[in-house]
Amino acid sequence: MATALFSHSACLHHDTGPGHPECADRLRAILARLETEEFAWLDRREAPLADVAQIALVHGEGFAEALLDAVPAEGYAAIDGDTVISPGSGEAALRAAGAVCAAVDAVMQGEIRNAFCAVRPPGHHAEPDQAMGFCLFNNVAIGALHARARWGLRRVAVIDFDVHHGNGTQAAFNNDPELFYASTHQSPLYPGTGQAHEHGVAGNVLNLPLRPFAGSAEFRARVAEQLLPELRRFKPELLLISAGFDAHARDPLAQLNLTDDDFYWVTEQLLKIAADTAEGRVVSALEGGYDLRALASASAAHVRALMAG
Repeated sequence: MATALFSHSACLHHDTGPGHPECADRLRAILARLETEEFAWLDRREAPLADVAQIALVHGEGFAEALLDAVPAEGYAAIDGDTVISPGSGEAALRAAGAVCAAVDAVMQGEIRNAFCAVRPPGHHAEPDQAMGFCLFNNVAIGALHARARWGLRRVAVIDFDVHHGNGTQAAFNNDPELFYASTHQSPLYPGTGQAHEHGVAGNVLNLPLRPFAGSAEFRARVAEQLLPELRRFKPELLLISAGFDAHARDPLAQLNLTDDDFYWVTEQLLKIAADTAEGRVVSALEGGYDLRALASASAAHVRALMAG
């Protein structure tokens, strides 16, 4: 079975304004890199629109409708100091969440082995009742709860290697012992959450903060010694990945020093556990990454590992 790439041109029309780091060129850089010959065998699929019922699994129907109603007919509107919406933002956000739900359906149906959702806006900062940190809807959390609602899964895990802590995903998972969230992230750094002592309602949250300027050795040690054993102990039936590439050494918004090889390695390790506990079912969704060259090469390494898994 193939690896699928879910994306949609609507995700390019979420305009965040001049100079904003979470810009459409991020997605253009990734898609251009994935058009090269080594990725010719990707199963390329258009992301469908999520429906409000899927969004409401995490955010509630009222929140979803209010956010979509706030999308301006022209110009820009600010959700907060970092989070901007424009006329194309509503469809982009629905396509981003819809991509993850469709990818979950495809892996559950056995159509594909795994998937990468190259979409924006990202999602892991979006809390159940608040859009923030460049994020509108929490795409991976929606995908996780969709997997439970449609496919009857019990244990679903999200692994987040974005350089920023996914406060929104933790908030959505924190009180459900059958949802597992693990994050490696720089600390201190936005949003200031994700301390090591936060364990969720039943040890279902694992935060592994990394000091500024930490690199491959520290990252791999924390993953190998702490994250992978806890994930294996949880025995997920489906594994989702919040794939942020802003822990790369060239990223301008943080100070970790990871390389493309680190993103390949961590993807490879996660696939091994998924093969043992989840019949190999893995869905990955783009989060951060703000140096275009690093973002493209790190995303390619991640997808290369998915294709080899």
